[in-house]
Order: sequence, then C-alpha cells, then structure tokens
Amino acid sequence: MEWIRLARRYGRRHPVVTGSVLFLLLLFLLALAVPWLSPFAADKGSDTQFGHPDGHHWFGTDVHGRDLFTRVFAGARISLLVGLVGTGVSLVIGVGWGMIAGYFGGRIDGFLMRFVDILYSLPGIVLVIVLITALEPTVKVVAEHAAPGLARLVRLLFLFVGLGAVSWLTMARIIRGQVLSLRTRSFVLASQSLGAGPLRILWNHILPNVTGLVVVYLTLTVPAIILYESFLSYLGLGIQPPDASLGTLIAEGAGQINPLQINWWLVVFPGGVLAATLLSLSFVGDGIKDALDPRAEG
Repeated sequence: MEWIRLARRYGRRHPVVTGSVLFLLLLFLLALAVPWLSPFAADKGSDTQFGHPDGHHWFGTDVHGRDLFTRVFAGARISLLVGLVGTGVSLVIGVGWGMIAGYFGGRIDGFLMRFVDILYSLPGIVLVIVLITALEPTVKVVAEHAAPGLARLVRLLFLFVGLGAVSWLTMARIIRGQVLSLRTRSFVLASQSLGAGPLRILWNHILPNVTGLVVVYLTLTVPAIILYESFLSYLGLGIQPPDASLGTLIAEGAGQINPLQINWWLVVFPGGVLAATLLSLSFVGDGIKDALDPRAEG
C-alpha cells in the first residue's frame, strides 16, 4: 500500500523518529502487560530488600522487597494516563477558547485573551499546587465516607483537571492566531454568505484546518504534563500510595540513597524510563511537525 511505502521511506530518512515511535509502542505494551503478567505483584513485598538487578529481578527490588521492574511499568501506566488525560483536558479548553476568541474577535477576543495573559503571568506549577492543596480536603472527606478506591479516583481526577487547566494557555494562543488568519479566507466568507452559523463554520471549516497544528502541539504537551506530574509526585502532591508513578518511584529511590548505601537502581531505572519517554515524545512531535510542514523536503 502507498502509505506503507511512504512510512518506510520516512523511517529510513528519520531513524530517530522511527526509533522513538517504536519505543513508545513498546512502552505502551509493557505498561499494559507487565503489571498483569508479572509473577511479582506490584504492591507485594518479599524478604529480598534492596536486591541488586539479576536474572530474577531485572531492575532489582526496593526497600520493601518489591520487584522494581513490575513497579516501573505499573508507574509508567499511571504517568502515561495522567499525560494523556491531562492533555485531553488541555485540548478541549485550549482549542475551544482559541477558536472562539479568534473567530469572533473584538471585545470577546480582548476579554478572553486578557484572561489568558493574566494566567500566563502566574507560574503554572504554583497554580497546580494551590489547586491540588485546595481540593485535598474534598479527597479526605471522600476517603472518610466512601471506599478508598473512590478517594484514589477522585484524587486522580483532580490531578487530571489541575494539570490540564494550566496547560491550555499556549494552545489557546496558537489556535487563536491561526483562526484570525482563517476567518478571512474565501471558503469561510462563502459559508457566511450562504447563511452558515458560527458553530457550523467553526466545526466544518476552521477546526479541520487547525487539526495538524493541534496534533503537533499535543505531542509536546503530553511530555510536559508527565513532567509536571512527576515533579508533583516527587513533592508528595501527586500520586499517592499504594499507587505509584514514575515520579513517586524516583522520589522513593532518592530517599533510599545515602553515603553508606547507594542503591543506584532505585533511581536509574525509573529515571531512565521517564527520560526516554519524554525524549521520544519530543522527537515524535518534531517529526510530525516536519512531516506536516509544506516547506520541508519531501
């Protein structure tokens, strides 16, 4: 098929992007399969504390004797989930906000974009910390009056919303700029002359023309949100035990390193998976941008 031939040719020309895609596919498969298929339960300890990596425990064991290989990919599953859902929240808010501001212009555009400017002047990570801290009493109330699993779900939901709610600002600005140039194009003016309403024009004509830009930005937003989540988890404000993310695993590993006992594998393996994931997502984003750029070499 033609698209397979084009994919192979692109892969030969851009081996780094191809390798990044393959790594991400492998990571998704391992994140889905390892926690279910591993003979070592992610939260079940043993007597082998701080076990070095070997043929039995590929990534070694932690302070509770838990298999780190299983925990890393269980944590990767949560980190990827946070990144994808948080990016989805950012997508909905940012694209909708930018399209409305760019299409209607005038006072609506001025009001919406001044609000974006105000939020831009504040540190995003501080806003997330404040939001999560303010919502923490709600999680405690849910934990006291409902099942623990529901409290964990509510905490994850607040984390999704908090990370997505501060990651849409750049998306809104980019989409608004594109819509400002698209709303004067002939196909939009023709639809307006035929009596099409704003919602129909935005959905049928504007949105398809900004989809490529949105896809590129999404591939850059996912690693940013994963990095935010890892930092929050490192501070103890993100994923809470018994759940684990790559950020919490790095924090736990760093806490177990001291001059008397350097358990390097507790930081190297989760940190390496996190770094490889962020780099791969960035390379894929650059590859998509180059592929959609009409000025790029064919």
